[in-house]
Amino acid sequence: MSSLLSIGKSGLLAAQVGLSTTGHNIANANVPGYSRQTVVQSNTPPQGSGNFFIGTGTEVTQIKRQYDDFLTKQLLGAETNAASLNSFYAQVSQIDNLLADSTSGLSPALQDFFKGVQDATANAATDASRSAMLSTANTLAARFQGLNDRLNEISDGVNSQITATVTQINSYAEQIGKLNNDIAGLTVDPSKAPNDLLDQRDQLISELNKLVKVNVVKGDSNTLTVSIGTGQPLVIGNRNFELATTPSLTDVSRVTVGYSTGNQISPLPEGALSGGQLGGLLEFRSGALDRAQNELGQVAAGLAASFNAQHKLGQDRNGALGGNFFADINAYVGVDSRNSDLSTAVISGVVKDASALTTSDYDLNFDGTNYVLTRASDGQATILTYPQTTGPQMVDGVEYTLSGTPEPGDHFQIRPTFQAASDFKVALTDVGKIALAAPIVTNAPLANTGNGKITPGTVDANYLTPGNPLTGPVTLSYDAATGELSGFPATQDVVVTANGVSTTYPAGTNVPYTDGASISFGGINIAISGTPANGDTFSVAPNTGGTRDNRNGALLGDLQSKNILNGGKTTYQSAYASMVNFVGNKTSEVMIGASAAEAAVKQASNAQQSVSGVNLDEEAANLLRYQQAYQASGKVMQIASTLFDTLLSLGN
Repeated sequence: MSSLLSIGKSGLLAAQVGLSTTGHNIANANVPGYSRQTVVQSNTPPQGSGNFFIGTGTEVTQIKRQYDDFLTKQLLGAETNAASLNSFYAQVSQIDNLLADSTSGLSPALQDFFKGVQDATANAATDASRSAMLSTANTLAARFQGLNDRLNEISDGVNSQITATVTQINSYAEQIGKLNNDIAGLTVDPSKAPNDLLDQRDQLISELNKLVKVNVVKGDSNTLTVSIGTGQPLVIGNRNFELATTPSLTDVSRVTVGYSTGNQISPLPEGALSGGQLGGLLEFRSGALDRAQNELGQVAAGLAASFNAQHKLGQDRNGALGGNFFADINAYVGVDSRNSDLSTAVISGVVKDASALTTSDYDLNFDGTNYVLTRASDGQATILTYPQTTGPQMVDGVEYTLSGTPEPGDHFQIRPTFQAASDFKVALTDVGKIALAAPIVTNAPLANTGNGKITPGTVDANYLTPGNPLTGPVTLSYDAATGELSGFPATQDVVVTANGVSTTYPAGTNVPYTDGASISFGGINIAISGTPANGDTFSVAPNTGGTRDNRNGALLGDLQSKNILNGGKTTYQSAYASMVNFVGNKTSEVMIGASAAEAAVKQASNAQQSVSGVNLDEEAANLLRYQQAYQASGKVMQIASTLFDTLLSLGN
């Protein structure tokens, strides 16, 4: 009777465990990360009796956690990708909305400015038109600054989110380390794991994975090693490592992420941290925000440099050559905080050539002998002469000045266009100093007997070289006998270009006449056409009293439609439109990617939940099954008790 009673008791206990486990599943059905648990039963060793064995009942050998490592890793991969894309999209859509607003974009301000230039050109003698031109220029400057300020606000927001995300990562890492310790202490038999603690740890890893992509490796005693990025450890056993935020080595306004060791922080490369919210933020900043700021800055710096260059070739209402219309754009130079304290090196760069200007950043390193400037976009390196004995050196449209005494290993980050939109300002306040006139005038006297004609003439940058600006008239005379022109300045070479072929004639020599050929000397460019007669003269003289002259104004207005930027391939408007298109396309691309990623998360989650999730209908059926098993086992015990009582009564 005792064996039958024991069998009933074992069944009763097993059913009780089944009921408790099923109830536990039902109670935790809505707990994030909870994995369904099932009872694993086996029969107890049978008892021999003669030629056969009699069963002795059942026992619960394991409460098994329904978990699939492969499906869980699939879900982690999908979740970290979706979190990264959603984080990227939340940021880039702000830029897209900013640029898509036709009232706050740059294009209307650019159009209004050049309309102001054209109006001033048409009414060069009136202060009202000149004042209107200055007003539209100031409006354009404010628009550049406003767009850049908004991008800076987005950058500040990214800094704040990176800092908050790193704090969350550290919190999760600490909790995972503690759970690793608790789980290891409770794991005596690997088959008897603390399932609920495992679920809690997996849920923390899932939340951590949404912040930064993690790689999980199993260790001893059910512990996990968690690494991030390109293999940097975050949790090993019960020990967790801390991340920290710190200002960039070359830009205090930019937050970077690194390892915290004591009082020191070792920065990690931005590309080392991928996936999750943090990866999305870092990728957005380096892949979209930096590019948008640099491309906006390229338009600002290119406009300032090219407009200034043409304005300097004009003449203001006082008869003086033009100066800067816009303030010079200085390249951002970030001094590496690790540079030697003994270094007194000072680096400065000014944007001068709009056509050669790129949107790339640069690294400048001193190797002990030379400064090496490396373009980040393609790795092209240029050696900057040091010490500079012949003045600044031009690289990619930027004039670099090197001063002070560098130390080997000194490093600087150069960002020529990064702050250009913020630094875009109008340099003039006096309407009389707007150089709308050309500095020279040409003339073919009525006394000439031939039909030769001379163009109005233009000047180029060489005209600004000391000694080249005209102080008096230059009279060119034609000699029919020799077919030559004479009278050119005695100190200037003359370049004649005909049919695309240029010929240089040394200073002081006569120049053969070619109908319609371009003639250049001392930065002055003219052309004489027709058939001049012997002794005919043509004059080139300073423009005196040219208050109504608007020839340089017309050239300034022509800059709007001239291909200047990107090696002379794009206009200001098309360069800005390219930036807008990039942001719009990137936003669309990320939005589509995020939608696909969310679908992948749903699919992976469904697959994972098909194994680990709690099905309430199934658990309800299990309740009935275990209830019946409990009642049946109780009935077995009741019968065993009745039989035992019967035997006792027979003895009496």
